[in-house]
Amino acid sequence: MTADVAVSLSMLVGIVAMSDATRRLLSRALANTGLAVYAMELVSTFQLCCCTHELKLLSEVGGIEPQLALTLTYLAAVVHGFTFNGATGNPSGALEHAYHAKFSGGCALLRIACQFAAAAAARFAVPVIWGIGLSGLHVRHKLLGYRCISPIHVPLLKAAAVELACSFAVQTAITHTRSVEAKYRVHAVAAVIATVVYAGGSLTGAVFNPALAFSTQFPCSGNSFLEYCLVYWLGPLLGMMSSVLLFDKLVPLLSRKSPSLHLPLETKKRT
Repeated sequence: MTADVAVSLSMLVGIVAMSDATRRLLSRALANTGLAVYAMELVSTFQLCCCTHELKLLSEVGGIEPQLALTLTYLAAVVHGFTFNGATGNPSGALEHAYHAKFSGGCALLRIACQFAAAAAARFAVPVIWGIGLSGLHVRHKLLGYRCISPIHVPLLKAAAVELACSFAVQTAITHTRSVEAKYRVHAVAAVIATVVYAGGSLTGAVFNPALAFSTQFPCSGNSFLEYCLVYWLGPLLGMMSSVLLFDKLVPLLSRKSPSLHLPLETKKRT
């Protein structure tokens, strides 16, 4: 393991540790105010974005092996799953919870506002940390002006379809593992996340999270703000909605109709 990778891993551990300590502190301080859920969204989304910035730097600038990048993606997803403490860290997830009446529409909008605020904060904070020069990788990236190039390498509609498919796959995994014990569910969802990153990462970066994309992809040159909105906001939102509508509406509807399709011929004639 190179020194740059070791420093980046230490930074990831530090971000998670500080975020977890902050979550615990705020959870106790805001326990009776009704504000704890929004604090959890702020801290957890900040953690997600900061860690993703560092992993993105390792992969795109540090040139680590794809296998190591995917392993770190999987491990990061597992850590986030175990530490988020009820936060979604994803606007699509907040809207899905509001649709299922797990909390109100107003609560969902406030959570989304917190997520984008945390994403913007991470977008500002990470270059400050890199500016300290903890590793050669950070120093080189500072000398380059923290520049990044758009990860969209396919036509825009195809890129939006890739993000839609990634969001659909992850949302479907979340939906179908809700009844599974948490210690297994987190690993199952993390495995799906790593798989879709492997499948779509070379095409769009496979972000499938509007707030995370705002933090990590929108600052990159190569595409306009509206183009990024199409790919990284509309694509994931449609992917989540497609999964929810498919398994909430279409599949139950087909299941109710299917028994009549298997009735014996004589029964059908009598009816």
